[in-house]
Amino acid sequence: MKRRPRRNHSPAFKSKVALAAIKGEQTVAELAQRFDVHPNQITQWKTLLLERAARVFEGGETAPPPVDVKQLHAKIGELTLENDFLEGALTKAGVLSARR
Repeated sequence: MKRRPRRNHSPAFKSKVALAAIKGEQTVAELAQRFDVHPNQITQWKTLLLERAARVFEGGETAPPPVDVKQLHAKIGELTLENDFLEGALTKAGVLSARR
């Protein structure tokens, strides 16, 4: 019997299959046939989802990474300098009116 090449399923696919198993509208065997996955794999994904479901509602949300204000000010200065340079060059070329 020829072995099938190893497949890597996306997290979205795994959650879709696990949720279908949790709903219980179809048996694991029916889901395995529908999604072309081994029944043991569906059971593992279902168990994993149930074990980790509580983490979704945990209070400690991760804080966004700290913002480097000095780097942002440097970038603002750099962009202001470029804008001033381009404004002067375009004004001299007659493309941009002198009064804005």
